[in-house]
Amino acid sequence: MGKPKKRPVINERLCKKCSICVTFCPKKVFDPKTGGAPAIARPEDCNACELCILRCPDFAVDLEEAREK
Repeated sequence: MGKPKKRPVINERLCKKCSICVTFCPKKVFDPKTGGAPAIARPEDCNACELCILRCPDFAVDLEEAREK
């Protein structure tokens, strides 16, 4: 059985809109919104490498199990 599929979530309250997650994501899951806040544009492409979590200076990014459709 494979690794459970994960998807990124952003705590908007903690996010300071630095765009580090946008820059470091190898799968380009995030797109910058106006003002620098990240938008989760392609959650299905996330490979759960956790670079967004490790690089976020404010602990605003996390991964949660994706729900099956």
